[in-house]
Amino acid sequence: MARVCFLLKVRQDRIDEYRERHTAVWPDMLQALSACGWRNYSLFLREDGLLVGYLETEDFAAAQAAMAATDVNARWQREMAGFFEALDGATPDAAMRPLTEVFHLA
Repeated sequence: MARVCFLLKVRQDRIDEYRERHTAVWPDMLQALSACGWRNYSLFLREDGLLVGYLETEDFAAAQAAMAATDVNARWQREMAGFFEALDGATPDAAMRPLTEVFHLA
């Protein structure tokens, strides 16, 4: 199982709304994430907007591709894009760049 961690930056003026949106993630989005192999998925948000995401999956590229093929993810990505800084026209999913793991205590 691969552990994946990534960073994004939420716009300062939209942090409260971003938190609120994640209190009620659409049920079909939750289903799609599970069906596409996203496990133990968490988002952590610092007060300055730094977002840290963590998930476990068998194959991150395959999990991303499976989500990209779903209608619900396309809708979610369109709605979420405005919350982030520096996407340069990419969707939030496409802007996720996994960090290199340098230590893990098993």
